[in-house]
Amino acid sequence: MTERVEGIKTVVACGDDRTKNTIISTKKTAPEDDPSSIVDVDSIEAINKSTWSEKWAEYRKRPGSFIMFIFVHLATLITVLSIGFLLVYVLVKGIPNLNADIFSWEYTSDNCSLVPALINTVYMTLLSLLIAGPIGIFAAIYLVEYAKTGNKLVGVVRITAETLTGIPSIVYGLFGMLFFTNACGLRLSLISGALTLAIMVLPVIMRTTEEALMAVPKSYREGSFGLGAGKLRTVFKVVLPSAVPGILSGIILATGRIVGETAALIYTAGSVAKMATKLTDSTRTLAVHMYLLSKEGLHTDQGYATAVVLLVLVVLINFASDKIAGKVAADKAN
Repeated sequence: MTERVEGIKTVVACGDDRTKNTIISTKKTAPEDDPSSIVDVDSIEAINKSTWSEKWAEYRKRPGSFIMFIFVHLATLITVLSIGFLLVYVLVKGIPNLNADIFSWEYTSDNCSLVPALINTVYMTLLSLLIAGPIGIFAAIYLVEYAKTGNKLVGVVRITAETLTGIPSIVYGLFGMLFFTNACGLRLSLISGALTLAIMVLPVIMRTTEEALMAVPKSYREGSFGLGAGKLRTVFKVVLPSAVPGILSGIILATGRIVGETAALIYTAGSVAKMATKLTDSTRTLAVHMYLLSKEGLHTDQGYATAVVLLVLVVLINFASDKIAGKVAADKAN
């Protein structure tokens, strides 16, 4: 069965102004022996640019396309409405309960201040990323740049990382309690929780970094080698800087999971409502603080206020990370 392929040459600038690659894009039609299944790409593009009346006239000829159109827009609407409802509900419930008392430095039975939990969340996030970040990045560098093609160890590591990504956080909490808290004698502490979270986000950082490194064009490496640079210099001076936006995306995902984690920390970090002054102190994060307030049922209003602060914190982290990634990409382009 043969296919007719029409080639369209498009010149796309790649790298600097001196380097241009010619990319051949193709448009496929149906097999010659099955003209009824011809896909008219121009017709689809025309539908996307036409008015609603023109689209309706076109969809009447293609009921299947109309059904897909309704399904796609309905799914988008449900997604947007669900997220919007959750955000509005949390904000409406939480904003009226934001006051100066919950931002005091001391936690008491009458005033469930969230400041100690907020500071502990920052400690936990930084410590977990400090442990998992370098390990995940260097592991990805080995898998992409140094491991031999077809190496069985590489396949095992990738499958293991994908499996660990899908394990429920309560399983990590159980492992952390049995290993770090009991076997290693760290007890319920900041370091025990950070080590557990580091193991939990390690596959995320490693896989996203690996994908970012693989997305770097092979011509970058070949050009560096052609100029006489060695493997180490090529990796750290050419490949790694080009993959920074993708690496930051993985760190953002890891940060979001750390900030919102509850189950794993209850069994490893504890629930003491005070700021940690050393790594062996038992402590609680914002997510654990919110969970305990809602569980007790006595300070539900403060729990909603904590949810607002946690939501704002995650938004600020994502915003700052996007700005940093954009600045890095802009500096690299210049």
